[in-house]
Amino acid sequence: MQNYLKTAAMLLAAIAPATANAADTATDATLAGQSGKRTTVAQSDSLPRKEKRSFASRLSLGGYGEVAYTRNFFSDNTNRYSHAGDYRNAPSHGRFDIPHVVVMLGFDFGKGWHMGSEIEFEHGGTESTVEIEAEEAGEYEYETERGGEVALEQFWIEKTFLPQLNVRAGHIVVPVGETNAHHLPTEFFTVYRPEGEYEILPCTWHQTGIEIWGRAGDWRYDAMFLAGLNSLNFSKDRWINGGSASSFEFAPANKYGVAARIDNYSVKGLRLSLSGYYGHSFNNSAVADQGKYKDIKGEVAIGSFGFEYKGHGLIWRGNATYGYLGDAEAISAYNRAQSKTSPYKRTHVGKGAWAAGTEAGYDLLGLFPSHQANKRDSKLYVFGRYEYYDAYIPTASAPTYTWTERHRIAAGINYYPLKQVVIKAEFSERFLHKEYNNEPSVSLGVAYCGYFL
Repeated sequence: MQNYLKTAAMLLAAIAPATANAADTATDATLAGQSGKRTTVAQSDSLPRKEKRSFASRLSLGGYGEVAYTRNFFSDNTNRYSHAGDYRNAPSHGRFDIPHVVVMLGFDFGKGWHMGSEIEFEHGGTESTVEIEAEEAGEYEYETERGGEVALEQFWIEKTFLPQLNVRAGHIVVPVGETNAHHLPTEFFTVYRPEGEYEILPCTWHQTGIEIWGRAGDWRYDAMFLAGLNSLNFSKDRWINGGSASSFEFAPANKYGVAARIDNYSVKGLRLSLSGYYGHSFNNSAVADQGKYKDIKGEVAIGSFGFEYKGHGLIWRGNATYGYLGDAEAISAYNRAQSKTSPYKRTHVGKGAWAAGTEAGYDLLGLFPSHQANKRDSKLYVFGRYEYYDAYIPTASAPTYTWTERHRIAAGINYYPLKQVVIKAEFSERFLHKEYNNEPSVSLGVAYCGYFL
């Protein structure tokens, strides 16, 4: 048994880097079921040269998934903000959802080279079919049976030179903000991902580019060069959330951006993080406009601070993110002039957006001496969360949409029967300006996160 455990530990140390998320060491530790520092490829390559690694030891397979049920005690009508009084006593409505199912596949080629990939199925994926309708003279009909998305969220090749220097190229998660860097379902208490950053930034933000990252002592850094965002996909209700998407078979790269992140672990149990982004976004489309808008740049600048503390049965997290958009007035005019057949947004865009939030949870099972003595993996967190965000800070000449400014509270439990499985329950409510209706809801969820191989 002891030899088996030793072999399993060596295998885990060898394969963990292959599918490691670029976002943060905490993500790696969560998937590997560890609480320590990241295991690097350089460490796994330090095995004696005479010991040849098998194909199975180089291959890794993991992932995460979520299933959720929500009952919303407010209207889901598209006019609930423009005609709020008509929907003040609207009946509740419920929904089942599969927010994310992700399959991670990686391979360690040796000599510091390895590959990582993630395929994500959002909201159950997508299904379509062709049927022959007997009632309509045998005509062919195309039907959508399930709405959802399937996306290659990550695909990269990486070379490790030292633990302090790794170079990665491909399609990579951009670790700006806390939600992008820590988007696994075991890294937040709420049933769905925290709303604030999710509503104003791409989430999970993934783009093609080049990344340099490493860890030295208590510091970890990421620096990225990537394609710029597309301002045609910006909107008043979600700011730059859709900016990293492309409706075409390629991602336009007329403009570029840079992103960076620094994490510090000097204090035991505490992580402090700073991250940011800067890039131009206008004319980063399939057909660039070199007419009267040729001098518009659409600068996007984002700064974010985050922290997480784990210790003594307590988990406490928080974030504050602010973003600025240059030339917002010109971008709004340009976007609103797009044809109805275009795949882009046609709304005003704010000159800025912000989000701030904090959550804390305490493990009640840790209060029982018998539970501590047996070192059981099961945990029961009682948590609370508060966040404030606004996706639309208008320019002086733009109309106001005060329903984009929201406070939200959530409270509930997270039960971990195992490290890799969590069952969630919560009550939450969004608080809007008094001319609108608040939005309470109850949600239940179950999620997993871990390696299979």
